[in-house]
Amino acid sequence: MAKPTQIPNYPPTVVVRHPNEKPAKCSIWPLRHRADFVFLVQPVKERPPLEGYVRLAAEGPELSKADAECGLLLLDSSWRWLGPMSREFLAIPPRSLHGYQTAYPRRSKLFADPANGLASVEALVLAYDILGRPLAGLLDHYRWADEFLRANGLTV
Repeated sequence: MAKPTQIPNYPPTVVVRHPNEKPAKCSIWPLRHRADFVFLVQPVKERPPLEGYVRLAAEGPELSKADAECGLLLLDSSWRWLGPMSREFLAIPPRSLHGYQTAYPRRSKLFADPANGLASVEALVLAYDILGRPLAGLLDHYRWADEFLRANGLTV
């Protein structure tokens, strides 16, 4: 007998991807088939209701357990395109993640990455950990998963 699908007790995570992001290099793209995620491409034609959501951002108050009931909005883009892409979502309260290490080998020669810059899937894992959400399966396809977990003292 098949196991019943467990419905999460939190809103789906909404991921908005920049159209120039290459799926092959995208750390979060392998999660697109999960039922607890909604993937959209910028510009978003039909925006889902985002009341009660917080937006993962490089700046802003830190994400905390107080945000546990909120949905997460993650803008998936290179730092180069993130500023213009963010303008459409400024009304969604930002939440930042500080004090963590990325394992993703960034190589931009044109744009400086913020000190707290993370790969999208890394930011998602940290946010889920802070909010008490299950981490199972989030890093299954992430090449630098072991290094990331070790650098940040996490276990899945």
